[in-house]
Amino acid sequence: MSSFVIEGGYRLSGEIVPQGAKNEALEVICATLLTPEKVTIHNVPDILDVNNLIQLLRDMRVKVEHPSADTYTFQADDVDMEYLRTEEFLRKSGSLRGSVMIVGPLVARFGRALIPKPGGDKIGRRRLDTHFVGIQKLGACFSYDAERQVYEIEARQLKGAYMLLDEASVTGTANILMAAVLAEGVTTIYNAACEPYLQQLSTMLNRMGARISGVGSNLLTIEGVRSLSGTEHTILPDMIEVGSFIGMAAMTGSEITIKNTGYDKLGIIPDAFRRLGITVEQRGDDIYIPRHDSYEIDTFIDGSIMTIADAPWPGLTPDLLSVFLVVATQSVGSVLIHQKMFESRLFFVDKLIDMGAQIILCDPHRATVIGLGNRFKLRGSTMVSPDIRAGIALLIAAMSAEGTSTIHNIDQIDRGYQGIDKRLNRIGARITRI
Repeated sequence: MSSFVIEGGYRLSGEIVPQGAKNEALEVICATLLTPEKVTIHNVPDILDVNNLIQLLRDMRVKVEHPSADTYTFQADDVDMEYLRTEEFLRKSGSLRGSVMIVGPLVARFGRALIPKPGGDKIGRRRLDTHFVGIQKLGACFSYDAERQVYEIEARQLKGAYMLLDEASVTGTANILMAAVLAEGVTTIYNAACEPYLQQLSTMLNRMGARISGVGSNLLTIEGVRSLSGTEHTILPDMIEVGSFIGMAAMTGSEITIKNTGYDKLGIIPDAFRRLGITVEQRGDDIYIPRHDSYEIDTFIDGSIMTIADAPWPGLTPDLLSVFLVVATQSVGSVLIHQKMFESRLFFVDKLIDMGAQIILCDPHRATVIGLGNRFKLRGSTMVSPDIRAGIALLIAAMSAEGTSTIHNIDQIDRGYQGIDKRLNRIGARITRI
């Protein structure tokens, strides 16, 4: 198990470029299974979750080439469907939650799929009902082997259907969408997720010959086609990294420029940081964060305490709630952080309390942060990263703290952030990987 040792109290200075979006990468890489033709994808992040998915496709006999640092080509013209029945496949796919999105493409193109109960972050129950019920409505049959914890899916011919999703699941919508593009007839998906990742996936599929309308809304209409062709696609900058860098700059009192942010796709993220009192200045497609000696949390118009809550897009992404929480600890003022979508994502706050943060964990979904500004600095501590997003929040806390901190289990951070220690050290951080 690897660890970070962080010397806190150093300011950052310079420019940093966000990686390609992790969540989009997982979706569009799975989509390459929909065609026997070559698909080229640019701006692929070099992170564990993505690399593990690429290796899984290689093991399925997808032809994968890596012509440059962030570019891959995929050609699924000789997929080994029998590999899905091996213990090796079950072990590898079971450790990667994103692997569930191979179900839609495989059932659509080959008429069958097999997937174990997937892993991923331990942030509460993350059910798969939305994925499976949607694909069932298209005509697939599911069976579950409780002893092996394996789902088997079969369908002779998927047929378009109307469906109202029980939740606006991002990966669920992506999975159903990829199944529907090759289904016979018209599929209507209401209460669909509409995150930029889904918009990018839909745009890519349309370039491949799919007929998807309503892109960017929560009502998608898909006219099924017989086959899809190859294409070339560029992944957006990762909005979670952009938000993490904004919070990191403010909390360490640093002046940095975040380059090539895909600003128009960030939604309300910049404004949400502004409500914490952070200056976020757009410069073309870049974001400039000036040095903050202090920042003060806004209040509602009637003077009551601000609440920052996650919501399906275009609401605030839940992946940044951990960052908002940690950044609020060094603000002036109070804020209620309401994590609605996952019940275990706030349990890392006990580590921040050990560092001196003033936080009241109200219940599994809500935490009140009392920001004391520069009067009390966080102090260094030894911690364990429980998941990707809590991991980056703890790293931000450690960088702003007095003294030295150690974060164990940083494989969780590596799953979502590409060479984060090297990139931050280049602009002034003091992070040692052990």
